[in-house]
Amino acid sequence: AEVTKMKAAARAAGRDIIDFGMGNPDSKPPKHVIDKVTQTLNDPKASRYSLSRGIYGLRKAQAAYYQRRFSVDLDPDRDIVVTIGSKEGLANLAQAITSPGDSFIVPDPSYPIHMWGFVIVGAEVISIPNTTGPEFFTALKKAIESAPKKPVAVVVNFPCNPTAFTVDLAFYEQLVDVCRHYGVYIISDLAYCEIYFDGTPPPSVLQVKGAKDIAVEFTSVSKSYSMAGWRIGFCCGNPTLVAALAKIKSYLDYGTFLPVQVGAAAALN
Repeated sequence: AEVTKMKAAARAAGRDIIDFGMGNPDSKPPKHVIDKVTQTLNDPKASRYSLSRGIYGLRKAQAAYYQRRFSVDLDPDRDIVVTIGSKEGLANLAQAITSPGDSFIVPDPSYPIHMWGFVIVGAEVISIPNTTGPEFFTALKKAIESAPKKPVAVVVNFPCNPTAFTVDLAFYEQLVDVCRHYGVYIISDLAYCEIYFDGTPPPSVLQVKGAKDIAVEFTSVSKSYSMAGWRIGFCCGNPTLVAALAKIKSYLDYGTFLPVQVGAAAALN
């Protein structure tokens, strides 16, 4: 927001600005997605209230995507909730699972909502270095063991904003082992999983056997389909955390505009 103010002031003064801020797409969404939205707009029911947890067709499309991409089975009814972008989902999950005195472990530096989502709802944030080597797990174990009260969850984000670090499946296997041992949830932000350059698709933590017992993962159509402004994301995985988020959302919203959800399903399918 501060950078946006500076940018607006510079433009108003006639300066030429090259924006390295928000990761906005510079290409259009796929044509078949636009066509599907246009078609849906003509349905008389399109402007009615939607569902806060997302229409079934979109949740089903997300489950099919996870099966194709990661060979992970998800139940559209129990394991998936549609969010108004992954950012809203992360913030409302923080609200859904935080009680007074709770703490969460967040690598530093991080995407802002990973930290501020918990700060806003009154939780304590314990910072550990944002790395991918053995020092990450040393710091994680130390943070858990030294906390006055066992932390609720640890947040991870790979491919990472802002560091661009990536991890392999072995990292997630070790993460699941550590968090299962201590009884700590994992919150994974996988928004950048379709942006890679070496031919090796980034993995999902939910590929680890038993990960769904303790982990949820956020994905988004923003980066993958040039649909950033459409505000469609997903929280997938542990049914207890998914249900907690769905319950909070049922108080707060009626979901994204129906044609947008239909378009997102077309993109995923």
